[in-house]
Amino acid sequence: MKRSSRRDIEVFGLSFLDCICCGFGAIILLLVLVKFFEPINLEKTTEDLEGVLARLEEELFEIVGDTKILNRELTDKEEQISDNKEKIARLRAELTAIQGEFDATKDDATISSEIEGRLARAKQRLTEEMARLPSPQRKPDDYTVGGIPVDSEYIIFVIDTSGSMFNYSWGLAQQKLAETLELYPRVKGIQVMNDMGDYMFSRYTNKWIPDSPARRNAIIKRMATWNPFSNSSPVEGITRAISTFYAPDKKISIYVFGDEFTGTSIEAVIQAVDRINKADAKGNRLVRIHAVGFPIQFSRADSLRSTGTRFAVLMRTLCHRNGGTFVGLNNPRT
Repeated sequence: MKRSSRRDIEVFGLSFLDCICCGFGAIILLLVLVKFFEPINLEKTTEDLEGVLARLEEELFEIVGDTKILNRELTDKEEQISDNKEKIARLRAELTAIQGEFDATKDDATISSEIEGRLARAKQRLTEEMARLPSPQRKPDDYTVGGIPVDSEYIIFVIDTSGSMFNYSWGLAQQKLAETLELYPRVKGIQVMNDMGDYMFSRYTNKWIPDSPARRNAIIKRMATWNPFSNSSPVEGITRAISTFYAPDKKISIYVFGDEFTGTSIEAVIQAVDRINKADAKGNRLVRIHAVGFPIQFSRADSLRSTGTRFAVLMRTLCHRNGGTFVGLNNPRT
């Protein structure tokens, strides 16, 4: 009996201790949980999360900004590629045109006969009316057509490309250009610029265009649509032509096509040309200056008619002083 009572007491004592330990463990766990979820810890955790969110938003904004910059750069590169493709297309077209001109110049077999034909036609232009227009400064052995000496080896055209010329008399200007070229069956060089000194063919800037049937055809064809800016004053073109192309071993003639002079002083222009186109001891100038006057302004209002008269006065004087001839047309279209 005694042994059984002691066993019961031991079992009871172990169970009681287990309960006590579990109770204390639960209390400690509650304290830990309560300590972790205190308001201070919750507030700190919230602040940390807000900071992380703010940093992520900043990084997002930076990424969006970088994306926009990259998109702009990509657009610029695409535009540059498009421009380069257009330039390549234009260059290929120019190359094709140049190759066509080059191929045309290969056919030299008929040049000799064509020159003889043009020379014969030029000689036929010597009529009685032409004989009454002698040039006082030409020598007896000079070859002239219509009073215009055609002994030059190089010819330069200075053409007024203003609106009045282009809109009212451009077809006639093309015709006179072709007729003038026919007066010279063969020359060593040709050049065409407008009254501002701008070249018809930029690739021949400051150098002569070689003479050939293909080149002449190219000049006449280009003339049809050639319309650079003009101030209706031939001064710039004349002075540039003389200063750029004069050489003592070259016989050069300048042909001025125009309808009006809008400059302030005729005398100032004459003096400026005299300074650059100097005369030698015998009175011969560096280059000859001829002119063709188109009577466009004479068919318009009185306020514009004076500019046509001033052009005629200016060019008659320049031609007389520089060994050339001035030709005034009667009709702006024929």
